[in-house]
Amino acid sequence: MKAIVCTRYGPPEVLQLKEVEKPTPRNNEVRIKIFATTVTSGDSRMRSFTVPLSFWLLARIALGLRKPKKAILGSELAGEIESAGEDVKLFKKGDQVFAYPGHNGGAYAEYICMPENGCLAIKPANMTFEEAAAIPFGGNTALYFLRKGNVRSGQKVLIYGASGSVGTFAVQLAKYFGAEVTGVCGTTNLELVKSLGADKVIDYTKEDFTKNGETYDVIFDAVGKSSFSGCIRSLKKEGIYLHAVATPAVMLRMRWASMMSSKKLIGGTAIPDTENLILLKELVEAGKIKPVIDRCYPLEQTAEAHRYVDKGHKKGNVVITISGSTEM
Repeated sequence: MKAIVCTRYGPPEVLQLKEVEKPTPRNNEVRIKIFATTVTSGDSRMRSFTVPLSFWLLARIALGLRKPKKAILGSELAGEIESAGEDVKLFKKGDQVFAYPGHNGGAYAEYICMPENGCLAIKPANMTFEEAAAIPFGGNTALYFLRKGNVRSGQKVLIYGASGSVGTFAVQLAKYFGAEVTGVCGTTNLELVKSLGADKVIDYTKEDFTKNGETYDVIFDAVGKSSFSGCIRSLKKEGIYLHAVATPAVMLRMRWASMMSSKKLIGGTAIPDTENLILLKELVEAGKIKPVIDRCYPLEQTAEAHRYVDKGHKKGNVVITISGSTEM
């Protein structure tokens, strides 16, 4: 089968199209023919090994000392089950699914094997494979943190990085939960964030939200680029700060700030969750949320897709099509 293999850490050129062995499912696994995947910010960081200095050693051990342990990257996908192991009960051949293998990777390929109890679900009936592939990472991450923050009706919630993969879902989900949502993004993305339901939008290139006197029940930094001290000042007395990409250094600051105030600070990494995936499916089918797709590239142009994502200005998601089908 064709796959994009990451031969070493480095620029997008380290991603090479190669023929590799087609995986064989174990008794508890399904083999999925992949029609679409994406390039997430996490995929880009794993390829380039762009990590904070405080996380360098742990990341090397976890991801690979000299090159990625997982040669085939890709953390989310949509496709069709081609075969199933003899113990599989939840899925059958022909099921159209979407999935979130996360840090296990493997989605930059024509086929992948996943356990039936992995983060895997029937894809939304009203979505193409390209659209469905753009849901698991951003949707699960946004849902994970908003639930941690207990976002609910009547609250004032600010989403920093509102035009990215996580941010676009966070805006929609916070509105679904009944919050008054302020989205922070760049000039070119203001209309997009408004269209997703944000009550207010702030252009970070023209205004620092931490200095406008407004306070919020919840501040969710979806991209890790806001001012930590400014965010804490902009929280209400019992406010909650959510950080989707907190480094060890930031986590220490969060722990100290939590001890010194009544504010609650939550960071870390979102855990792939099948129940979240199923809820996202239901919300998509009900028309409550939708994925945002910036660009699509064929598998052969995965390096070019990474080059675009590396610029840091993508709107929502960048999709990779594989042996594709756009039919629902």
